[in-house]
Amino acid sequence: MKQVGKIALVLALALGCAENPATGKRQLNLIPQSQEVALGKQSAEEVAHTVGLVDQPALQRYVSDLGKRLAAKGERPDLPWSFQVVDDSAVNAFALPGGYVFVTRGILAHMNNEAQLASVVGHEIGHVTARHSVNQISKQQLAQLGLGLGMLLSEDVRRFGQLGVAGLSVLFLKFSRDAENQADELGLRYATKAGYDGRQMPAVFDTLKRVSAGAPGRLPEWLSTHPDPEHRIEKTEARLAKLGVNGGAVASEEYLRAIDGITFGPDPRQGFFQGDRFLQPDLHFTVTFPQGWQHTNLKEAVVAASPQQDAIVQITLTSFSDPAQALQQFTAQQGVQAVGAPGRVSTALPSAAQQFTASTDQGELAGVAAFVGHEGKVYQILELTSPDKLSGFGPLFTQVPASFSQLTDPAALAVRAAKVQVLTAPGAMTLAQLAQQRPASVPVETLALINQMQPSTALAAGQKVKWVVGGTKEAQPVSMR
Repeated sequence: MKQVGKIALVLALALGCAENPATGKRQLNLIPQSQEVALGKQSAEEVAHTVGLVDQPALQRYVSDLGKRLAAKGERPDLPWSFQVVDDSAVNAFALPGGYVFVTRGILAHMNNEAQLASVVGHEIGHVTARHSVNQISKQQLAQLGLGLGMLLSEDVRRFGQLGVAGLSVLFLKFSRDAENQADELGLRYATKAGYDGRQMPAVFDTLKRVSAGAPGRLPEWLSTHPDPEHRIEKTEARLAKLGVNGGAVASEEYLRAIDGITFGPDPRQGFFQGDRFLQPDLHFTVTFPQGWQHTNLKEAVVAASPQQDAIVQITLTSFSDPAQALQQFTAQQGVQAVGAPGRVSTALPSAAQQFTASTDQGELAGVAAFVGHEGKVYQILELTSPDKLSGFGPLFTQVPASFSQLTDPAALAVRAAKVQVLTAPGAMTLAQLAQQRPASVPVETLALINQMQPSTALAAGQKVKWVVGGTKEAQPVSMR
């Protein structure tokens, strides 16, 4: 068996090593380009469905056009490149296999010009052209191959769906510092080839370093997925000197026009937390989760997990108009077994509830499925744990559906998102002085961060700066990962 294992390993390495198109070096690659693109497409669809995209067609076109100009300067122009803006306040950008690149609206608020955005997008293109995520997935595949030749050649191994790497898990692949260094180099190459001033790149890295990793968002921050290589800025400046970069397009005016009016921070109209209470102003409901549970608000669901991660509660909107019909459909699913008679939730709203067990690939689960009707819609409150712990969570599983009710608080119903607004300094003054004249929705330190300044930075008369206006401070949204 050991000898067979050695043969399998040699075969994997021999069949899987290919030339990196960006570097010309040999690299482990068990994934052909067709599957790379399929995996990226599937993951991109999950991003759009789960996290959501910014609903601003002009901004989406602006980012897409910029990205495609950069990708045309790379080593893999034949990929089906896609560039989109994610509706998330985290300061990040990420690339999926096959040419699917995303930037968050959070990172757009922290860039000052088109050349800086080109540096970010070029960096992500570099991850794709150098096949960094594919290389990591190939290593994971190799680890899953075991030492058996039969497993190496099996149909299950060759199919992506059986490898556990599809979907959003690709988002959380953490690149190595070597990969980051290479993506920095490639991103600078693409940006300068496209005519942008590469000297803007060090300011990008400095800003990303200044951004607090504790800022709320559904996605991780930049440094969580892009570890900082040592002396990143110094290395970039050395590359600039070697390339002889002394100019290029910056396009500040164009960039500021493109992002003027984007949402800043989490959007409370999509729902927000006040402690353990979740409020949804657009759908007019509120629900309270157990104290001390971790919760997050996604585009299609609100999810809370117990401190020990041994129970979850998930709220989603169903396609039904009657709670009893929704419950009937739920219990009719394969693997779901109703326990006892159906009941109701302790609420004045129409409802139906059922304790159940379920058989899954990961083992047996138990819980309660509750359905509550509100304003012509039916919401599913799914509560899950292991069968041996169901009785312990019983009281909490009763309290959560019972707390689902009409949202009537006028302040919560009127909550609005803060927006980025481009202002013109009326005269020579510091950023802090302008903040005294023109109050903002965020502290002056935040204004300084998004403008890549300090509060004491001097502004010239007529200079354009990004400001944050609007929003409701009394109901600040919080989204915890």
